[in-house]
Amino acid sequence: MADKPNRPPNFLFFLPDQHRPDWLGLNPDLPLRTPNLDRLANQGTRFTNAFTPSPVCSPARACLATGRDYEHCGVPSNGQNTPLDLPNHYRHLQDAGYEVVGVGKFDLHKPDRDWGLDGANQVREYGFTRGIDNEGKGDAISAYQNNGMSPKGPYMQFLLEEGLVDAHFGMYEPRMKNPGWLNYPAVAPLPDYAYCDNWVAANGIDFLRDLPQDKPWYLVVNFVGPHGPFDVTQDMRTRWQDVDIPEPHDNDQPDREAIRDRRQNYAAMIENIDRLAGEMIEVVKERGELENTVIVYSSDHGEMLGDHNRWGKSVWRTPSAGIPLIAAGPAIAPNVTSDALVSLHDLAATFLDYAGGEPLPDADALSLRPLLEGNTTAHREHLVSALGDWKMAFDGRYKLILREDQSPLLFDIEADPLEDCDIADRESGEVERLQALLQ
Repeated sequence: MADKPNRPPNFLFFLPDQHRPDWLGLNPDLPLRTPNLDRLANQGTRFTNAFTPSPVCSPARACLATGRDYEHCGVPSNGQNTPLDLPNHYRHLQDAGYEVVGVGKFDLHKPDRDWGLDGANQVREYGFTRGIDNEGKGDAISAYQNNGMSPKGPYMQFLLEEGLVDAHFGMYEPRMKNPGWLNYPAVAPLPDYAYCDNWVAANGIDFLRDLPQDKPWYLVVNFVGPHGPFDVTQDMRTRWQDVDIPEPHDNDQPDREAIRDRRQNYAAMIENIDRLAGEMIEVVKERGELENTVIVYSSDHGEMLGDHNRWGKSVWRTPSAGIPLIAAGPAIAPNVTSDALVSLHDLAATFLDYAGGEPLPDADALSLRPLLEGNTTAHREHLVSALGDWKMAFDGRYKLILREDQSPLLFDIEADPLEDCDIADRESGEVERLQALLQ
């Protein structure tokens, strides 16, 4: 069905969990295979200076929902729900006439640890017309254990119905007694169809095929990977187990085999997500709506992946606080690589700008539309990311980190992209300049 003239675009938004910014097939220094994301970047705009407002799940997703900076989003850690009384772009899109749908790990009410066995708990309250909100990787396993070996969300309920939940839980049960169990690599004892990201994509495809043709739609696909646990199916493992993968930077941890396996599995998860994104884009094409659909790929935050002896997120370093961000669609300039300073929560303002919706009140987000359509090359003078007791400012060259009761840190990212050398003592003027921006 052809789209009606002047109809606002649809939005297909891929939001995996913990995808660091440099792990894409476009990076010549890595053996990654992401043909669909590479194609999307060639058809649209890729940002190389994109950061999250906060490098941990719930705060990042609260900032994205509300278009607010970390200090204004009401979610200082994973221990709080995104406040229902704050305006968010999901409700505003629905008010603008959109069908608003989501699948995967929303993380908008993470501490409740109760998603409903159908994944419908609080979906409508946050502004979605429908959706399936499921557990994250670690949450699925620990919530099942803490609920007397009974599901609290739709993914573990699905595995239970398929007769697979005990095998899946059993894979991690012995490791949960050890600190850092999320970092263990593993081969999941699941058929491919039951692997969580494949299940999330299948739900998304079901919704895509059922979306109305007579109104615009927004679908966010919250993949649970490539977040740890670093578990992959046997097919995914086979494709990567013999691939040489670069060592992490500045890492002297002793178990080099485990480090290699984790990084190979991380690459396998990204490749799988790329494949699933391609399948979903094909469904949009089958619907005859590809020419009027804005497709966005990003992540809530990154992953240290062993750099500087760190795994996971929550730190100011670029592998943790940086994110991939690619957008393509009608009127978006093709084959553009932009070094403009952009933030994940800018997408809230961007979606509403394209939709013709009401802007979010008291928002800090700035629409990326002028950048995407080639009307400007600049966006922000500096970016801010924060979590708990630290705050970071980045102006495209210098990155300042302020920490409670500790000396400031300053890095020249142009000269030192791996953030090895703190130059705060010899560049006190830059420290003062960026500190003023944060205050």
